[in-house]
Amino acid sequence: MARATAARLITALADAQTARGGASVVLTGGRNGNALLAALAQAPGRDGVDWSRVDLWWGDERFLPDGDPDRNHTQAREAFLDAVPLDPARVHPMPASDGPYGADAASAAAAYAAELAEAASAGNTGNTASAGNAGNTAAPRVPAFDVLLLGLGPDTHVASLFPGHPAVREEERTVVGVLEAPKPPPTRISLTLPALRAAREVWLLAAGEDKAEAVAAALEGADPLRTPASGARGRERTLWILDEAAAARLPASARE
Repeated sequence: MARATAARLITALADAQTARGGASVVLTGGRNGNALLAALAQAPGRDGVDWSRVDLWWGDERFLPDGDPDRNHTQAREAFLDAVPLDPARVHPMPASDGPYGADAASAAAAYAAELAEAASAGNTGNTASAGNAGNTAAPRVPAFDVLLLGLGPDTHVASLFPGHPAVREEERTVVGVLEAPKPPPTRISLTLPALRAAREVWLLAAGEDKAEAVAAALEGADPLRTPASGARGRERTLWILDEAAAARLPASARE
């Protein structure tokens, strides 16, 4: 699944560069996200993308010191970032807990939101998108991400938006500090559902039997407050990428 998704991502980014000159992708961590990045680093077609013209963002981050092995950025660097000729100015990790904002996750989140808004104003990828409620012209802006990757948790969480947690209810801000998360570490930074929905395409990744129930619940279109993955939708396309085990509880017609 990781190899197939890597090939699909290479094609999507190359097409975006052909159409708009640059490309933008939001990375995810976890088991499936890191497997994808490792496959991407080894993909035979990876040179079909001009990596110096790709902006990399993160959907969420564990609010830990820079270089901590549990940070998504650290894992991405080991799996992929050091393997391709990226422009360091276009790699946008979320702040660390030993950075300029110290242990203040809310301030770190606000700073990342400001970075997203600045990139949107600059039109880094040839287009921008508004996040927030429809018709709210004062809503913060984010780049129109070409592909936003999300791993699916067994509880249906995506990024660091957990069922019933205050962060999943956020409708105005694009980035929030997440406190008292139900899985360690308890302090995180996450894009919100409005920011996720600003992406042209949202790809949700799930592999393994432990994800089957969550996949079925999310695809039933339940309340995003209870099943956050059901609220993650792309403006042009929402793609679920599953292995056989994760798709086991879906009807046969949904697995075509």
